[in-house]
Amino acid sequence: MRPVVTVAEMRALDAAALEITTHDELVERAGRAVAETVLDRCPSVADRTIIVVAGKGSNGADGRVAARLLEVKGASVRVLDATGPVDLGGADVVIDAAYGTGLARDYDAPTAPPGVLVVAVDIPSGVDGDTGQVHGSALAADVTVTMAALTPGLLLGQGPALSGDVVLADIGISTATASMALLDEDDLSLIPARAHRSHKWSRAVTIVAGGPGMEGAGALSALGCLRGGAGMTRLVHPVDGTASMAWPLELVRLATSPDQLAAVALEEAARCGALLIGPGLGTGAPIKAAVHKLIAERPCPVVLDADGLTAFSTPAELAAAVADGPPVILTPHDGELTRLLGIGSLGDDRVEVVRSTATATGAVVLLKGPTTIIASPEGTVLFSMAGTPALATAGTGDVLAGLIAALLAAGLAAPLAAGLGALAHGCAGAKATGTLIASELPELIGNLIGALHHGG
Repeated sequence: MRPVVTVAEMRALDAAALEITTHDELVERAGRAVAETVLDRCPSVADRTIIVVAGKGSNGADGRVAARLLEVKGASVRVLDATGPVDLGGADVVIDAAYGTGLARDYDAPTAPPGVLVVAVDIPSGVDGDTGQVHGSALAADVTVTMAALTPGLLLGQGPALSGDVVLADIGISTATASMALLDEDDLSLIPARAHRSHKWSRAVTIVAGGPGMEGAGALSALGCLRGGAGMTRLVHPVDGTASMAWPLELVRLATSPDQLAAVALEEAARCGALLIGPGLGTGAPIKAAVHKLIAERPCPVVLDADGLTAFSTPAELAAAVADGPPVILTPHDGELTRLLGIGSLGDDRVEVVRSTATATGAVVLLKGPTTIIASPEGTVLFSMAGTPALATAGTGDVLAGLIAALLAAGLAAPLAAGLGALAHGCAGAKATGTLIASELPELIGNLIGALHHGG
């Protein structure tokens, strides 16, 4: 995991570092990291023209150090004041050290000639360090060198598209207090393998899903669960007597009436390590009552997804049901979260919205998106950027919910189960060839997890 901090938190970390070192030393280390990144991308800088756009703050100071070091390597270096006219004509390399994360106003970015290597310091100038939104305009970077920790603006909004490859440079600033982190593919190793003496009930999951007309959602969530490592998956689903489909052979199904749904599911869940509620379940009054009862009396950790979330009208109503019991994970997309919060849009600061929702409900909240955000009620946040446009198809969210339930049943803490579920889901989707459909995703997940534990 790579540490992530807000802009304000980064300022506090800088201040703490200055108690044990000097500002000049931090600037020297940061500038060296920028220069080394340029040399990695452009090893032969002799007789190359490098233009550094430098502001008046620490970001500009970092750029000036890089300029000095690159000039020693034989580069022809020009340092331009970010507040004056900036002409990048003739440049082979541009270092954007204008304003970094601290800019609080619009920025009119210069235009780089085609084919020029652009290296940003901390974040492309003009990109908000907390939200990834652009204030004015920004110069897209090929690579961004950020110091000590990532900021959310590199992960959200327009930040990822404008930042290029991100290099995290260690300049001696401690990030031990960071409450946020970005999950990397290496973190998939945290998914626990089955113990030698495991049996099918060791990681059992009950799923309440797949109402009339939406049986496929129940099947997809069950496949995600099974491929995620659950030894026993039991599906409790309401029926109207007309459903007919090819269910997964490994799935144990208990069809029941909506009025008996909660009682049957609670009896099943008592023997399981996790309970998933919601995919394609339905939204009628009996279903809503069953969901409320299941959350209030849950005997194990819960993933609350899709129609399960729809059963609650406000965060306060959800908080009352969630209180005093095993952990609950909510898995909304934007539309579901805005409905729950009673707002028109989530706004620019998605991290703050997810954090505040987790605090208000007492649940772990996973907000789906190109960058998935997972927040705990205690304020910790995980990010996953493994998402791919290939997953933008019906049913992949059902698979994700099942996968997270399987990881809960494996004994992972709720925030980590949610985060690793999002990570594995995205990494597996990225391995698809051709156009991915949701029913293909569980096998990709199974192959991914199998390779982690058995090689190949």
